[in-house]
Formats: sequence, C-alpha cells, structure tokens
Amino acid sequence: MKEQKFHLYLLDNEHRFLIQNLIWFQNKLRQEGRYTDAVDDLIIKISKAKPKKIGVK
Repeated sequence: MKEQKFHLYLLDNEHRFLIQNLIWFQNKLRQEGRYTDAVDDLIIKISKAKPKKIGVK
C-alpha cells in the first residue's frame, strides 16, 4: 500500500513557531528519558524543506 503524502504551506512565522515547539518537545522527551528519534527526523525534514512561493487568488 502506498503511503499518503501531505504538504504543509507555512508562513515564515508559522515555520519558526513549529521548529521552536518541536525543539521544546524534544527537550521534554529527553528530560523524561524517552527516545527523540521521530522528533529529530521531523526537525530535520522541516528545516531542509525548500520555501515555495504560491499565489493566492
């Protein structure tokens, strides 16, 4: 079965807010002694994503 892909279109401030909260969540997981692999992957994917300019009508 093929995995479904999702696309997020974020403004600069939304992108920054998302990264900050993922880092906060990562730190919380570390304090609890839990694994942070999934959060690490998300932070890398979001920070490497190329910005796209789209027109809104």
